[in-house]
Amino acid sequence: MGRFACVRSMSVFTDTIAALATPVGTSAIAVVRASGPQVPEVVRAIFGELPSPRLARHADYRDVRGTLVDDTLFTYFAAPSSFTGEDTVEISSHGNPFIAQKILEDLIARGCRPAEAGEFSKRAFLNGRLDLSQTEAIMDLIHARSERALAAATQQLKGALGRHMDELISSLLNIVAHIEAYIDFPEEDLPPENRQTILSQLDSLLSNTSRLLATSHYGAILRDGIKTVIVGEPNAGKSSLLNRLVGHERALVSPEPGTTRDYLEERIVIGPHWLRLIDTAGLNPAPSALEKRGMEKSIEQAGEADLFLWVLDSTRPTPELPTELSARMTPQNTVVVFNKIDLAEAQFAPLSQNFPDIKISALQGAGLEALSAAVTKLAEKFHVEVGSELIAINARHASALTEAGEALTSARSKLMKNDPTELMASDLRGALDAFGKISGKIDNERMLDRLFASFCIGK
Repeated sequence: MGRFACVRSMSVFTDTIAALATPVGTSAIAVVRASGPQVPEVVRAIFGELPSPRLARHADYRDVRGTLVDDTLFTYFAAPSSFTGEDTVEISSHGNPFIAQKILEDLIARGCRPAEAGEFSKRAFLNGRLDLSQTEAIMDLIHARSERALAAATQQLKGALGRHMDELISSLLNIVAHIEAYIDFPEEDLPPENRQTILSQLDSLLSNTSRLLATSHYGAILRDGIKTVIVGEPNAGKSSLLNRLVGHERALVSPEPGTTRDYLEERIVIGPHWLRLIDTAGLNPAPSALEKRGMEKSIEQAGEADLFLWVLDSTRPTPELPTELSARMTPQNTVVVFNKIDLAEAQFAPLSQNFPDIKISALQGAGLEALSAAVTKLAEKFHVEVGSELIAINARHASALTEAGEALTSARSKLMKNDPTELMASDLRGALDAFGKISGKIDNERMLDRLFASFCIGK
């Protein structure tokens, strides 16, 4: 494929693709999109004119046989000022799936071919309209389930991560150019003052790389939700709390202790945050064989938790937690939930640690607003900004930044040991390649195919 340029003035494709750009199903409208060099010809053939770009026109859609398909609106986007960088048309029809399919079939009959998954976004990247991190942000934007996830995806789509990567790459290129000048003139070794300057520049690069890498966990919880594990003894009301928070009877509730033998998972939005809420088996100090297996799963889930809701039965003494749990639960990641405050026997014994605590009745729904506020306050600690921008990298970015950090650390070590300059330059070029993987300046066609295959058809 060759190394991708940052900007291309013309499309690299000679065929024209078409796809439904809205979800399949009955709706008010459906949008069919086509992109490629044949678009002007196709638009003229269908509608009798090629209107001014970005001007929506109202017209009948007639197929190749002249049969009226629907009353439509269509908008033509001229290259390179379109999403893909190519001539593009978007046709809005009534949202009957049969109508949309007829339009798509007619476009194919006129010489377009069905688009592959993610192919519109792939063309936008290859035609220089977006960098790779921006194309990934499109899917994050589509799947965002909370205010924070939406904000992070929007900033990435606007190029926030790309700008940070450009700064890192520019700084690293300056170092590489300096180093390779000494390689070209081997009789000139690096003088001490230049070594100190390069060392300072490498330290700055490593620091900035680490700052971006530190947003990896925040990116994961924005996409998957903050893993929030509900723990407590049997019959404390964990499942009743889950049902209250999700708004329907997700878990079976019974006066009989030990109803929950396995964990249940639901996702909810609390404030600006998306939570993976996990109800676990009760922590019984004298469990049966089946309860013991459930407790093992509870502790396993807790081992990866971001937050805990420790549900206590207000009518009973505070139980001891298993060591594996108590070691992980702190006032910074745990809200104590005193349940059953509607009962006359309710009492609230002080705890050994200064956990934030909320008093609720899962049965009656009392105290849930205060609980939501307490959870939101703890969840805020995951919020990460780099400078003034909200950055939340994904696993692919994290892998590339880790690779770059290792290469920079190796180069720094070689500089400190006065190793041959050529060896240090090799590490620096490796760091450049790793940085390039984030914005897309790479030579890995298979990786790109896998990435764009995860997109929706029509994106």
